[in-house]
Amino acid sequence: MTDHKNENLSEEDKVLYAIARKRAAFKKSLFTYFVINIFLWCIWLFSGGRQYGMSWNALPWPVWVTLGWGVGIAFQWAGAYLYPRKDTIEDEFQKLKKSEKL
Repeated sequence: MTDHKNENLSEEDKVLYAIARKRAAFKKSLFTYFVINIFLWCIWLFSGGRQYGMSWNALPWPVWVTLGWGVGIAFQWAGAYLYPRKDTIEDEFQKLKKSEKL
């Protein structure tokens, strides 16, 4: 996906712009994660969820949403902050381009 704003940028700036987009998307996702999870935990809390106790046999149902979605958030964070420049599509394109020249 190309942005019209992105057309006049140098290649280095395009990379930095892509990193900035990943980080902005991560921040939006993280905010959504917290808002929705707080809402789900409040539903559990106010619907009598505490009466069942906190044993391993009866984990609150929002735990599964929080943990499952949290794994996805962790991967998105890694893509935005640990490995932001890794673009596998571009890497594969360059490999194919080189193999066609042979």
